[in-house]
Amino acid sequence: MDPAEAQIEFARKRGMQQSAILRTGDAIALPCNAASLDIAVMALVLFFVPNPVLGLAEMKRVVRPGGIVAAYVWDVFGEGLPIQMFHKEFRKRGIEYPLPPSAEVSKMERLEELWNEADLRSVESTQIKASRKFGNFEEFWNVNTSSPALSVVLEDLSQQEISEIRSSLENQLPPDTSGCIVCQAHANAIKCIV
Repeated sequence: MDPAEAQIEFARKRGMQQSAILRTGDAIALPCNAASLDIAVMALVLFFVPNPVLGLAEMKRVVRPGGIVAAYVWDVFGEGLPIQMFHKEFRKRGIEYPLPPSAEVSKMERLEELWNEADLRSVESTQIKASRKFGNFEEFWNVNTSSPALSVVLEDLSQQEISEIRSSLENQLPPDTSGCIVCQAHANAIKCIV
């Protein structure tokens, strides 16, 4: 579920509808009865919720006692975003780019604080490391630049600026021995019992 149709469309283009139901909706008004679920997870979502306290409260509302409430978010300020290399290029060139509205909650300390303030039991947190493999630089570029988070920035740049960014990234991302591009990222994760 996502409030932005562009994100739902992005997921459809990537074939995600084969393994999930995709629809627009609001994370602070889940279409579920109270205490009706065993688990609720905000996967890479909580920092997009304008008020993370309300997002957590809504997950807590729909999960039965003894159930699990969890979330994980890319570590925005700890350079954990999969598109971090693009952000570095933008900063180097003085190009403004949007961050999630509640990016602060991506910090592990803030995530732990939020969960502890919600009076939840058995709070556990960890960092999840992730890597993404692309067949070549072209695939890396096409997949990343088609995401709404980057396309909104790139559409305002000149072709020359885009070419310079592309060239710089290509130089920073040498292919591995099989010709693939491997990118690293990490997310901060937390879970608890209701």
